[in-house]
Amino acid sequence: MRYVKELLLGLSLILLVACSQTENEAGADKSDVGVDDLTDVQIMLDWYPNAVHTYLYVAQEKGYFAEEGLDVEIIFPANPTDPINLAATGDVTFGITYQPDIITAQQSGIPVEVVAPVVRSPLNHIIYFDETIETPADLEGKKVGYPGIPVNEVLLETMVTDAGGDSDQVELVDVGFELGSSLITERVDAVIGAYINHEVPVLKHEGYDVQYFNPVDFGVPSFHELVIVTNETMMEEDPSTVEAFNRAIVKGFNDMKENPEESLDILFMHEDQENFPLIREVEEEGLEILLSKMESDEEAFSTQNEDVWEETVKWLSDTGFLEE
Repeated sequence: MRYVKELLLGLSLILLVACSQTENEAGADKSDVGVDDLTDVQIMLDWYPNAVHTYLYVAQEKGYFAEEGLDVEIIFPANPTDPINLAATGDVTFGITYQPDIITAQQSGIPVEVVAPVVRSPLNHIIYFDETIETPADLEGKKVGYPGIPVNEVLLETMVTDAGGDSDQVELVDVGFELGSSLITERVDAVIGAYINHEVPVLKHEGYDVQYFNPVDFGVPSFHELVIVTNETMMEEDPSTVEAFNRAIVKGFNDMKENPEESLDILFMHEDQENFPLIREVEEEGLEILLSKMESDEEAFSTQNEDVWEETVKWLSDTGFLEE
């Protein structure tokens, strides 16, 4: 009897070890297959990494993309038109661009489709130092710098006109992307094309008393500043990848919202120190501003609102920015 018990115990141990080895091997095989089966996608940023892209890096570092079966490469543009153009041709899977640019691209027959809004209201503000400027109408007879992007002309015209001024009496000066420095050197009296989440915190950090006008307070609809796009073929033939990507960025955003300091730590791991070094104080203020613009009480992050598109199209049409 003792021999039988020992034999049965020995067999039990052998079976237990064998089962354990089988489970470990299965787990290892499953892990390997999971890595191999990830779908490769790329997203091209609108600019170098900064606070507005934090949710992407969080989704990447926390494994939210991998959980959705995606291996995501985050890349930078060589010029501002690359994200929409390369997404349209399929050279990149996704691109981050601007709502007015999407509307004009679609009007021109460029096959881009919207995946998700990122920033739901304008970041582009008129900023200035001159305390005598109280409304956009006070820009009459003054120089306003802008980065040469046509939609800024429409923004300025709308804001000045809505405030009761004559936009023809405002001198626009193309200063490229030297927006902050053109103000500091007094080359211009104000600038448009500057972002409230970047240029404003940077100038404050440098000790300047910055004033600004929000476009939505002066006749401009609350258009989406940044939107993720893909191409029509991707949307039609592989909607599951688009949906998986969207689910992952929502997870990244929610994590960023709940853990802003940790999320910025992740962002700083990916900063481009050579071309666009980040300042912690600036990015902290920028992220705080962005959180209120990336979602609202009525609209969750990444959700779409048809009314916003209709209002933006009407505004661009009424101003003559759109041909139709």
